[in-house]
Amino acid sequence: MSAASSVVTIISPMPVTVRSFAKINLGLCIGALRPDGFHDLRTVYQTIALHDVIRVQVGRGAGIEIQCEDARVPKDSTNTCYRIVERAMAALRAPGRVTITIEKRLPVQGGLGAGSGNAVATLLALEHALKKKLPGAERLRIAAEVGSDLPLFLIGGTVLGVGRGEEVYPLPDLPSVGCVVATPEIGVSTPKAFADWDAMIGDAAGAAELRSARAAEGGRPYVDRAATGTKLTPQLPSDRMIGFGRMVSAWLSGQPLSGVPVSKGRGRAETSLLDLVRTGIENDFEQVVFPKYPELREVKSVLERAGAFYASLSGSGSAVYGLFRSRAAGQKAAARLQRDGIRAVATTTLTRRQYWKKFPVSGF
Repeated sequence: MSAASSVVTIISPMPVTVRSFAKINLGLCIGALRPDGFHDLRTVYQTIALHDVIRVQVGRGAGIEIQCEDARVPKDSTNTCYRIVERAMAALRAPGRVTITIEKRLPVQGGLGAGSGNAVATLLALEHALKKKLPGAERLRIAAEVGSDLPLFLIGGTVLGVGRGEEVYPLPDLPSVGCVVATPEIGVSTPKAFADWDAMIGDAAGAAELRSARAAEGGRPYVDRAATGTKLTPQLPSDRMIGFGRMVSAWLSGQPLSGVPVSKGRGRAETSLLDLVRTGIENDFEQVVFPKYPELREVKSVLERAGAFYASLSGSGSAVYGLFRSRAAGQKAAARLQRDGIRAVATTTLTRRQYWKKFPVSGF
């Protein structure tokens, strides 16, 4: 019997259905532009209960078909689901025609990692349909090839992201808390947001060089009028990355940071979340996105006024979220935003255990 004839085609009579969860970023620090065209990043990812639904079926034949009623979702080889299936089928040496059905509930470009989560959910559903599994390291490698946000969805819960975001490490889980996600009808281009960040950092670096030159010459100090009165004078990328790393390391070790009040009177899980928030972590994209889209800054302010103990842009946006001590408080804030004509939904964050428990739907 030849090697070719010994290959068995696995047919999945029923589709495997899974939930594809979203993520938010608890702080996002943008570093230097790398030779490969990406930026170094530091972020803490957190999965949340909002999700799409993915169905995968493997039948006789060949090829990959994507079905989705949302016209904004690509159905060709540019779709992350298509790209990950192409790689996985080759790695598993599995024949068959793969049909992927995406039931879209999350915004297509909102900073919630919807497309990335779809791809990982598709990969895991495919493995189950084929009754074959890739080694864990191989899964992570394939996911990172397809996109920077994908690997976090192979871990779930609270995850540290470094490199360009694709190098991921599970962190001690933060507690499940109320979360409100607002998705204004604004499209934010991630490449443009990065370009705006680079321009801002470049202008700040140029001003710093000019100040140094003027001081060395004994002349009047140079004042960057455009930066006067702004919240932050951007640091060098290397300094920012080191600072973010120190904040996260101090938080993980349980050591209080200088100037950060110590939480008292709460359980350790909630204390851990509040301690992380009190480090002052921020999403760097807010500095370039909010000036262009002041509506997003206002949404963040509404969430804070409604009682969110932490509110932020997720990724480059346009989703803005707030964390609340109770789901009831979150539902009240979501209702307030809805009355103002802004799409908002109350949900919860997901621990790692909750993430994997809720992941399968049918076919398991």
